[in-house]
Amino acid sequence: MATIKDYTNIIMQKQSETQHDFFRITTRYSNEEIFRSLLVGNTGGVRVKILPNGKVDRIVIFTSFPTQRQLVENPYHDRMEGNTLIYTGAGKSGDQFVSGVNARLLQQIEEKFPIYAFIQVGNRRDISVGVKRWEFIGLLEYLRCYQEQQIDAQGKRRSAWIFEFRVHSSLDVVKIKNDKNMMNDLLSNSGENNFRDREVVDNFATPDKSSEKDKVALEIIRRDLLACEPRQFEIIIQNLLIQTGFEQVEVTKYSHDGGIDVNARPGRRSWALRHLLIQIQAKKWLHTVGRKEIAELRGSLQPYAAGCIVTTSHFSKAAVLEATEIGKNPISIIDGFELAGVIKDFNLKIHV
Repeated sequence: MATIKDYTNIIMQKQSETQHDFFRITTRYSNEEIFRSLLVGNTGGVRVKILPNGKVDRIVIFTSFPTQRQLVENPYHDRMEGNTLIYTGAGKSGDQFVSGVNARLLQQIEEKFPIYAFIQVGNRRDISVGVKRWEFIGLLEYLRCYQEQQIDAQGKRRSAWIFEFRVHSSLDVVKIKNDKNMMNDLLSNSGENNFRDREVVDNFATPDKSSEKDKVALEIIRRDLLACEPRQFEIIIQNLLIQTGFEQVEVTKYSHDGGIDVNARPGRRSWALRHLLIQIQAKKWLHTVGRKEIAELRGSLQPYAAGCIVTTSHFSKAAVLEATEIGKNPISIIDGFELAGVIKDFNLKIHV
């Protein structure tokens, strides 16, 4: 007959089997393995371990990456773009607020605690995946947090909060007992020292004369652009240039090298500049375009060509300053709201 000691040993053995000393990149874990090992709660998209002094010890983020079909249904869905994770606030309707555990994420800049990230693989209905449906993608470095306007599940414009993180996946294994030192080293070597690059410029942040109806219309256009695929977005930009009078418009060979996406020349209406070559980068991004992207485009331009970055997202303040810095070749920048405005003003049709 089993004794209390026997039951205690069984429980301790089960707990030891669901606890880990480290997490390995691309390996899948169960929810129980994660919260027992990292000593965080067992529910919620953002889970925090707090020290006795009230400071954060570590944070764990749980998210999922959308299929193309899901992106069409919800273009604001969390996603990875390059090595940047875009994480949206909770709630599909009404305004969002940065409070509670979400507000803790911003403290990483000062306290340098580790943030773990896991993505969901499959769902509970898929029995073939089993309980180990959370894949570890690495430690996160907080980049920026900002408020933007979105269309909610009710079709109304609302304020939503977006968090952007750099994913550090170069470390194959993260040992829990050393995670703070590992995170501190990553942050020290990241070179993310430009605080202006953490600030985002939002055209809707400044009150204007546009009606609520007009602002909703603009965001619907931007949402539709966010739902298309990157190559499709380049073709939309090509068609938009042609329809607004540009000539010799051509989309370059598709690649992921960060080069030029579209070449164009001003049309007859801009006869004094018809010789000018305009080279455009089309960034169908949800995350912010920073100073680095402006500088890289400038370095990619042909001699005497004019550069332009068109995006569905935003620009950081550092990007705006870099684009207009005295003594450098200026770069035109068009964010998602301005792009939507051009499409609306010219009553152009886009096929997403």
